Amino acid sequence: MRLKNLFTFLALSISMIPAFAQDASVNRKKQFNLDEGVGIQGYDPVAYFTIGKAVKGKKDIGVVYHQGVNYYFSTAENKEAFKKNPAAYEPQYGGWCAYAMGNDGSKVEIDPETFKIVGGKLYLFYNRFFNNTLKSWNKNEAALKAKADANWQKIFH
Repeated sequence: MRLKNLFTFLALSISMIPAFAQDASVNRKKQFNLDEGVGIQGYDPVAYFTIGKAVKGKKDIGVVYHQGVNYYFSTAENKEAFKKNPAAYEPQYGGWCAYAMGNDGSKVEIDPETFKIVGGKLYLFYNRFFNNTLKSWNKNEAALKAKADANWQKIFH
């Protein structure tokens, strides 16, 4: 009887793996800053690291689906680099403004051209109407980052 229970448990566990993956995909689509399923407003996440600036990606190079989020790339090489290690290139806090996430945990739109790489991670910021939140972030980065990390954990996990 115990062996039968073990097989039942294993069968149920294995059958739940696709559901868990689907739940993660749905959660990312719901919580991430997406424009019709596309992250960073179509900007190439790898270019921030390789050339140090924001570069618009090209849809025709291909769209990589990473747990429900699409990313566009400016070169095929960037697409391949992303596919090898998506976590190294994805923006922090689901692509929302890092300053707002640290300030009060809110999801605020970003200007893809206002960014900073800290500790090998990409942070994006709101920059419109004479309000560049990167400047505010730089004044108190350590405290804002710690608060943003905690706030994002509450939202996304």
